[in-house]
Amino acid sequence: MNTGTRAPGDTDDGATRGATRGGDTDDGTAGKRPGPPARVPRPRPPAGRLPFPAVVAGLLLALAAACLASLALGSVRVPPGQVLDALTGRAGPSPYRTIVLDVRLPRVLLGVVVGAGLAVVGAVLQALVRNRLADPFLLGISSGASAGAVLVLVVGVGGGITTTLALPAGAFAGALVALVLVYGLARRGGTMTGPRLVLAGVAVSYILSALTTLILAAAGRPEHFREALYWSLGGLGSARWDTLVLPAAVLTLGLGVLLALARPLDLLLVGEEDATVLGLDTARFRAAVFVLVSLVTAVMVAASGAVGFIGLMAPHAARLAVGAPHRRLLPVAALGGAVALVLADLGARTVTAPQDLPVGVLTALIGGPFFLWLMRRRPEGAPL
Repeated sequence: MNTGTRAPGDTDDGATRGATRGGDTDDGTAGKRPGPPARVPRPRPPAGRLPFPAVVAGLLLALAAACLASLALGSVRVPPGQVLDALTGRAGPSPYRTIVLDVRLPRVLLGVVVGAGLAVVGAVLQALVRNRLADPFLLGISSGASAGAVLVLVVGVGGGITTTLALPAGAFAGALVALVLVYGLARRGGTMTGPRLVLAGVAVSYILSALTTLILAAAGRPEHFREALYWSLGGLGSARWDTLVLPAAVLTLGLGVLLALARPLDLLLVGEEDATVLGLDTARFRAAVFVLVSLVTAVMVAASGAVGFIGLMAPHAARLAVGAPHRRLLPVAALGGAVALVLADLGARTVTAPQDLPVGVLTALIGGPFFLWLMRRRPEGAPL
């Protein structure tokens, strides 16, 4: 019987291994003078991850370069010196100054705001439904916002009120209805699978698109068809200085709130039961954040139309760079989405110049294959 004593000179390799592992055995330091405290190694990014400050700095430089290129290039090329003079106020009245400050700069800034907003919404939706394929376009939220905005246009509320308040309000109502429908259809028996979520989003998107067409046909006013096409394909051509205020304010407020909610969003990634055990009221939290992301999506769609796949691609690229924690993911996704949409709009203005191609066409041409790649790269039977 083992009494716990050991004869002098008796050695036990198992005990030695236990001590070296720092378990519940003696570590062999009894009776010795304590040495200097061990130096705690500086935490390093996980394998395949980049330092957060370096990623942010690189994206800021890329965004600045994309904005300058978008200001200089187009159907009329503006020399870089003239662009800088217009931005710094050194340029006198000239056609170049008018093009840069009154035409292209509001469009570029709207692209930054909308791209960042859609990317942030996509990242948050992917956490809320625990599905990396979630996106405001794929889940039908953008189609719902478009339907609500078109309904406001057809009914007509009046002048500036329509553009500043009623249009985003109608888009918000449509986006919220679409989100509730998709979430309700995809959730069965308390569970929600990736394929069911995607199918529900596609179905709701088609239904709302058909409803939009029905509203326009019943209205009998052909002038509304052009604006409906704008919302269905997306574009930044209507950007003006007065249309920037509301999207920029909503993005700033929404991103600030979501950054404050980064820890609960991280808890959702570990599973609903674990998040509940850790003290998170998942049902109430999801409902509140769903309303917030619907509001952000609605304002972005009211300003630019339904631009697809930015909210799918930017969060994935951000996770590859800095990982899944939302305190890092959301700012990187916002910058990545801004860069992507500014470059896409630059392509839309130059590919078919002097005609503008809807920016949603380019994002769909890139985002569609990206979506298929995400589907194929997952192992057979793995959750989406």
